[in-house]
Amino acid sequence: MKQPTDKDPFAALRITEFRNFSIARFLFIMGLRMMGTLVGWWVYELTNDPLALGLIGLSEVIPAVSMSLYAGHVVDQNNRRTMVLRSVVAYTLLVLILFLISGGFFMKPASNTPLLTGIYTVIFLTGLVRAFSGPSFGAIISQIVPTPKLANATTWTQSIWLMASVTGHSLAGFMIVGFGISGTLFFIVLQLLLAALIFNTIGSKPTPVQNDKKTWDSVKEGIRFVWTTKEVLGALTLDLFAVLFGGAVALVPVFAKDILQVGPIGFGWLNAAADFGAIFCVILLTVFPLQKKQGKVLLFAVGGFGLSIILFGVSKLFWLSFIALFIGGALDGISIVVRGTILQLKTPDALRGRVMSVNSMFINSSNELGQFESGVAARMLGVVPSVVFGGCITLFVVILTWFKSPSLRKLEY
Repeated sequence: MKQPTDKDPFAALRITEFRNFSIARFLFIMGLRMMGTLVGWWVYELTNDPLALGLIGLSEVIPAVSMSLYAGHVVDQNNRRTMVLRSVVAYTLLVLILFLISGGFFMKPASNTPLLTGIYTVIFLTGLVRAFSGPSFGAIISQIVPTPKLANATTWTQSIWLMASVTGHSLAGFMIVGFGISGTLFFIVLQLLLAALIFNTIGSKPTPVQNDKKTWDSVKEGIRFVWTTKEVLGALTLDLFAVLFGGAVALVPVFAKDILQVGPIGFGWLNAAADFGAIFCVILLTVFPLQKKQGKVLLFAVGGFGLSIILFGVSKLFWLSFIALFIGGALDGISIVVRGTILQLKTPDALRGRVMSVNSMFINSSNELGQFESGVAARMLGVVPSVVFGGCITLFVVILTWFKSPSLRKLEY
């Protein structure tokens, strides 16, 4: 699995198109994270119900997962630059709709039901967009960056994603305080429009060679590749179950408002804590990449992530909760880098859309279903016990994977 390497840690960033792609993607991801933070706070303010937070994840994951495999087929059959632009524009329009909803159109009724219905409907539609945007963003990188610099580009891509995530999480809290829900949504619309303009500067890319296979046969080809490539399958499966049961971040609004009592600004910082840790770790790995035993490092990192979730669950102090999430994010950053590098180096270009769609399906399943699982568990067990339970299940998954997946444990690249 060894590939030619470039020792320059900034090798990929020296490519103009990759820099433009990275800037635009930063703005796009920041907008997504700002909206996720805002919607979580907004819905909990309207309902004071942890289950309502879980329903946000369910609303998004149903279309995102159900359309992912088909989306990968579409991405591999079309110009990937066009697919990226369409995804960004579509998401911008949906945020604009949410802005109009927040401005008072649904605010007059005696109950919050019409407003909540509008929010959940928009989130459902953003799930459809994400089904196509994830594979499109992942597949186009290899058309911008040459193979010898692909591993370096992958690490930078993960780092930039995390920096955008941290900025979006933390900035949303401050903007909600300063400008309210509507003002923050308007800001998101503007930055998404800017992202679309920058994406448009990237030159047209060749459409992958099309074949005569039917849609389902094409989809099965991508699934078959993931299933038979054990390193890819092991890494994705570990991420799926670990994040599914370790999704404490979904309950951060509850901890911020009811347990730690730190308000929207503290909520924004807690949301960003995991991403701060991940950024630190990913930048460190960019300059000093893992040289060997990446599989074992991955398993230890996910186990440590489970422990950090348990610590967060039992903490009653803001600073300790922040540290727990920071450590969890740093360890998750290792998982992100290892998984992303495996996908980019192992996947043939003609299959990238379909393989990235499987990856998106795993990620969407783990994050959004994890959010739903957290909401249901919090309703049934209580907020703190549900988080501790999730951390314990994560540890169990890691131990099981250690013994049941020796190929992942021995993985090196």
